[in-house]
Amino acid sequence: MFKKTLTKPDGRTLWLYGRQDFVHDPAPSPSNDPVTANPHMRYHPLRQEWVLYASHRQNRTFMPPPEYNPLAPTRDPENPTELPQGSYDIAVFQNRFPSMALESHNPPALEGILTEAANGTCEVVVFTQDANTLLSSLSEEHIDLLLQVWADRTTELGSRPEIQYVLPFENKGVEVGVTLHHPHGQIYAYPFVPPVQQKALDAARQHHRENGQNLGDALVQTELQEKGRLVHEGKHSVSFIPPFARYPYETWIMPRVAVPYLSSLTPEARQDFARTLKDVLYRLDHLFGRPMPYLMTIHQAPTDGEAHTEWPLRIEIYPALRAENRLKYLAGTELGAGIFANDTLPEQTAANLRAVQVTP
Repeated sequence: MFKKTLTKPDGRTLWLYGRQDFVHDPAPSPSNDPVTANPHMRYHPLRQEWVLYASHRQNRTFMPPPEYNPLAPTRDPENPTELPQGSYDIAVFQNRFPSMALESHNPPALEGILTEAANGTCEVVVFTQDANTLLSSLSEEHIDLLLQVWADRTTELGSRPEIQYVLPFENKGVEVGVTLHHPHGQIYAYPFVPPVQQKALDAARQHHRENGQNLGDALVQTELQEKGRLVHEGKHSVSFIPPFARYPYETWIMPRVAVPYLSSLTPEARQDFARTLKDVLYRLDHLFGRPMPYLMTIHQAPTDGEAHTEWPLRIEIYPALRAENRLKYLAGTELGAGIFANDTLPEQTAANLRAVQVTP
């Protein structure tokens, strides 16, 4: 992996990555004005979780014209975008409209409500310079590089003492609220462990304490034995629809031997992980004859300095389409109570995905 670090005219950092050494133009920016975001957090006393407040995000790019893409490499010096011309493969840059900022300060004082500065950071990951493709259409080698990029950013961000958790994710499709169609995702680095990950950490620790085994290893072994929910079986990784899936076609990718971070995978295991991820994304994009809208999250261990041998690395994909090719919306029981109702069986949806013919 080749990596170069640049500074934009507005002071933000841009990282360029390539599978081979590359050349590039200077880093552009839509504006030379420095980013002065000052988001803060407020604590929800009944849910016992933080809520981020970043009102400056009201001014961010929203549903631009089809011919305009601020993530495409700039060709017009009079109208610079976020990316320079060059022969790199993947780019990462600090978000102009972040929900968290390391420089946040002086949160508002509210009677009876705990507030703190939102001292995290938000980055945009541009998967490819080709604005008209999908992540599932990229080569295994390119997706392997993306895994390395996620690992590199997790390691760098997680080394900061204020960062406790790093979450790479991809929102794909206007159905889930995406306003830019260029293949891209984001990385949020939080000053706390988010509630979903904290609950998973508590469960993983309990399972390890009671069984002397990583919970991820137990899940993978079950799927390899039962076979009915497997989607793809690789040498070092597997994909499957979990027996407790909350979403139709919810799919997980896990290594056969549990590790806490993407950076913990050996090169061979990481390459197989990339192959399995591409296989799953291809099946989802070809299941209904249209690209699948989804949310994809990469679940790694917290970055608090502990070893976290109990943590199971996994990628979770939550598609937004049902079997009837209709959108899946969260209903009252899901938003109001946090209890999901799934109208499809994991065994059947896994069979449907396995039936998709994957072509190289």
